Amino acid sequence: MPRKRRYGYRSRKERTEVSCCIKYLMFGFNVLFWAIGLFLLAVGLWAWSEKEVFQNVGRLTNIALDPALLFIVVGTSMFFMSFTGCVGALRDNTCLLMFFMISLGILFITELLTGILGFVYKDWVKDSIQTQVKNMIVNYRDDLDLKNLVDWVQQDWLGCCGVQGYRDWESNIYFNCSSPGVEACGVPYSCCKPDSQEELRNRHCGFEMMKVEHDFDRGTKIHTIGCIPAGERWLESNLIPVAGVAVGLALLQILGICFAQNLRSEIQAQRAKWTL
Repeated sequence: MPRKRRYGYRSRKERTEVSCCIKYLMFGFNVLFWAIGLFLLAVGLWAWSEKEVFQNVGRLTNIALDPALLFIVVGTSMFFMSFTGCVGALRDNTCLLMFFMISLGILFITELLTGILGFVYKDWVKDSIQTQVKNMIVNYRDDLDLKNLVDWVQQDWLGCCGVQGYRDWESNIYFNCSSPGVEACGVPYSCCKPDSQEELRNRHCGFEMMKVEHDFDRGTKIHTIGCIPAGERWLESNLIPVAGVAVGLALLQILGICFAQNLRSEIQAQRAKWTL
């Protein structure tokens, strides 16, 4: 029988250098984010189908204000990035791992630059957000998803009304005092303060609130502070948790890039030995 070479011979198990721990850890995390991306994409597409956007593109009066579009964009990005990470890790595909690394690196750099520019030009960012919120108020009744988002922010999250105050709702044609409708000189029900004694939500509680003479009487029924000042207060009081989430996301992205590069290097080293 032919003798085995004394030097240069190793069993397949001995020659394996690809770390199974990193490989399947990366695969597991990418499967999780792939599922989250698929869910967000499905929610966005379902919202568009409910609004019959696919049958009538003209229903998108303002794409920038459509919350469903955000779900679709974020879901699609997460889906494809996580898919390449999953397949690349499971099948030892260096091309997919490289695509995953580049995509994640671009995302990380974009987020970092956005944070730096947002801090440097914070006044411009504040004015831009204020303009966007004003547009949301103007288009409040044009898009059901937008309406639900504004109601959630005013009622459940910040407890606010309008941009800088409840008077901002005069820019909406339904709540303007010149409107012939019953909601004239009023505010949406999401501006109303919760009443623990009410079993059902009174959706007419904001009617004619702008006609109330005394601010004290108005303040007992609706939120008078705007969402921009309320958002600033919320951010100041929750600065540590928000910073912790931002740092955590950044660390996950850096670890993803490092793991992908490490796995890719091990795969290339293994393939180089197979050619010997």
